[in-house]
Amino acid sequence: MNSIWKNNAIDISTLNELSRNTMAEHLNILFTEIGQNCLIATMPVGPNTHQPNGLLHGGASAALAETVGSVASTLIIDSEKQTCVGIEINCNHLRSKKTGIVKATAEPLHIGATTHIWDIKIRDEKEKLICVSRLTVAVLKKPVSLK
Repeated sequence: MNSIWKNNAIDISTLNELSRNTMAEHLNILFTEIGQNCLIATMPVGPNTHQPNGLLHGGASAALAETVGSVASTLIIDSEKQTCVGIEINCNHLRSKKTGIVKATAEPLHIGATTHIWDIKIRDEKEKLICVSRLTVAVLKKPVSLK
């Protein structure tokens, strides 16, 4: 089976380096695997990702989902000519989590010329489903540089 990734030169350490000085770094999101047709990242559950009741904040789950899906889109596009941005995200929070690690797996539902749609499942260490998300990403042409 062929991989969906166009930029095969990017590896996990490069993805994590690109996350420096971003929300992903603040939430301690780490990319852990570039699969044949999926991208996986983890995030610790603790004070940085809690809501006031000590549970995983839905916004933190949404940030994890958007991070892994948006980065997956960047691995598919021609980054010399294109850029991509999330334009819609939906999250269903199915189970609470107080501590530990959650893992987000992004898999494509649609890879078009101008939009990508990602199915993102967030699971805990026991593979219990915590959140399901669908992310739509717009693929935009970069402006032509006049040098």
